[in-house]
Amino acid sequence: MILKSISILNYKNIAEARLNFSEKVNCFTGKNGMGKTNLLDAIYYLSFCKSFSNQPDIMTIRYDSDFLMLQGSYTRKGEIEEVSLGIQRGKRKTLKRNGKEYKRLSKHIGLLPVVMVSPMDWDLIRGGSEERRRLIDLIISQSDSEYLAHLIRYNKCLDMRNSMLKQGISDSILYESVENAMSESADSIYILRNKWIQDFAPIFHSYYASISGNSENVKLQYQSQLSDSPMQSLLNSRRAKDAIVGYTTAGIHRDDIELELNDYSMRKVGSQGQCKTYTIALRLAQFDFLKSHSGITPILLLDDIFDKLDSSRVENIISVVSNPTFGQIFITDTDRTHLDEIIKRSGDYSYKIFTVENGECADNNNNTLEL
Repeated sequence: MILKSISILNYKNIAEARLNFSEKVNCFTGKNGMGKTNLLDAIYYLSFCKSFSNQPDIMTIRYDSDFLMLQGSYTRKGEIEEVSLGIQRGKRKTLKRNGKEYKRLSKHIGLLPVVMVSPMDWDLIRGGSEERRRLIDLIISQSDSEYLAHLIRYNKCLDMRNSMLKQGISDSILYESVENAMSESADSIYILRNKWIQDFAPIFHSYYASISGNSENVKLQYQSQLSDSPMQSLLNSRRAKDAIVGYTTAGIHRDDIELELNDYSMRKVGSQGQCKTYTIALRLAQFDFLKSHSGITPILLLDDIFDKLDSSRVENIISVVSNPTFGQIFITDTDRTHLDEIIKRSGDYSYKIFTVENGECADNNNNTLEL
């Protein structure tokens, strides 16, 4: 899949931008805080209908504007796809595919697979379990619409049950009705997450070894309360306790992934460089998983990936992402040193480099690369 061009209006600090892209390597350079990440985030938004940072929609509209508009032109499976997304203050966002508006935004997820590597991925290690569940859901949902449907259904039922608990409702028939639907979706989600970790972990191990120089032992372990008991049994046994605390204490919304380095928690023993290597390997494994399960090569967004890494790991990352199997790449950095090296190694010199300053993006068409 290729993003041919994008039009941006009033997105964060970008007042207006119309950019045409290379089918291989696209580089954004500039000082920190100029808007490089916002350009990648706009691309991400067109795939997921939300910001990578999970900012509320209202906060993505430029401060002095009442609306934003994003438009992307793609080539997907040999066909042209035109996608446009608009948000107006005080109104719901609208998303159109080839001029036709979606009735449900969830129907769009998976159409345009994108993987973003960001400094915010630090939260995958240091953040709470919800960060790691979000990663699982993000990956599986893009390649399995049934999983996404179960997830939406489960979360709706979870909200209903929590509301009943807070209100002090004691009608057992009403609880059973909600819990039966919860259990059906939870059991399906658990099965799909288990299968995912079995497929995903070996890919992750391979990427971590490539970046670290094969010097460290890493492990991913899926943790779920459903490993010991089916969802229905958990809900039945905890209803009295849940009524006291006012929320649902058991279920797949409590799942987690244990991230380990040399048999210890990555959170406790990982250095900055090791943690960054870990998260980059997770995202590159996400890329491979989506590519193999969807039949579409995702777009790869690399935001400031070289910071806090020693020279050998930087060298290894450059070697990995220069592989032509990665398709179209968008990458940000404060200077061209690493970008030029990636372009050289990719073997495809139909690249584009853009300079970003104060939300304005200049297309440097006359860039030359010393070989």
